[in-house]
Amino acid sequence: MFGVDLAGLIQQHGFWIVGTVIFFESMGLPLPGESLLIAAALYAATTGEITIEHVVLASALGAVLGDNVGYLIGRQIGPPVLARYGPRVGLTLDRQKLGRFLFLRHGGKVVFFGRFIAFLRTFAALLAGANHMPWQRFLIWNALGGIFWTCLYGFGAFLLGNQVHRLVGPFGIAIGVVALCVVIASVIFVRRHEARLIAEAEVAMAAHEATAANKSGGRQSIRPTQTES
Repeated sequence: MFGVDLAGLIQQHGFWIVGTVIFFESMGLPLPGESLLIAAALYAATTGEITIEHVVLASALGAVLGDNVGYLIGRQIGPPVLARYGPRVGLTLDRQKLGRFLFLRHGGKVVFFGRFIAFLRTFAALLAGANHMPWQRFLIWNALGGIFWTCLYGFGAFLLGNQVHRLVGPFGIAIGVVALCVVIASVIFVRRHEARLIAEAEVAMAAHEATAANKSGGRQSIRPTQTES
């Protein structure tokens, strides 16, 4: 992939190159993170020059940290871009609010399972930030997905050796097919019930914003009392 000698990169730079590539892939760059993780695990199994524990640890750190940077980028840049250019491609303000509502309800599933799908692995964090998914919730699902993904692919490739290539392909295709079916079904459902869902989104998002404002106001009202004492 990309004409890069993955084994050579690992041999020269060790397991940290794996974590670094996964970090930038998780930020939103189209890099071969999954292939490099598998190559590093196979290299650890066949040469013993690096340990699989270090490979998995570096990969998990790269995945979690990269996703959090991607989340921040999406949070800062995503909303202005969507507000300016979204209506030109059919993403009206109502539909953008509906997207935030759906991400608020189901964003955890997207973040967790997106780690196993190439396209979503690259853009899930950006989408989570752009749709204002609460950071604490994002962090939990992101960490769970990153750790589970790196352990499954890292230790799996280490134990299965070269056989992993025959398993990862069908596994990835199966997940992709399921994801595609879910996306198609979701699009059909949303189009049929768009007006009702937008109305629900208006109420839910207003309640969510009011709760957030109350929490913020509560913290501000406490501070003067603590200062005076």
